Amino acid sequence: MQTVEIYTSPYCSFCHAAKRLLDQKGVSYAEIDVAMEPKRREEMMTRANGGYTVPQIFVGQTHVGGCDDLYALERAGKLDPLLAG
Repeated sequence: MQTVEIYTSPYCSFCHAAKRLLDQKGVSYAEIDVAMEPKRREEMMTRANGGYTVPQIFVGQTHVGGCDDLYALERAGKLDPLLAG
């Protein structure tokens, strides 16, 4: 299983939805709260090629994007293979 990292903030409904999908799939992930660690936002933006909104989701070295992108992968049947590596 690939490592999953998700940059979030506490009041973001899209962040909660993305984490809910990962939880439902039994995927463990490292959560980086950019509200609590503001210096990590710059790191997130660099990794996400300028993406500044949360969530920003990474599976292994692959930048998935945000919540809508994660759900689109799931609907297309591409999320499980990506997670499996």
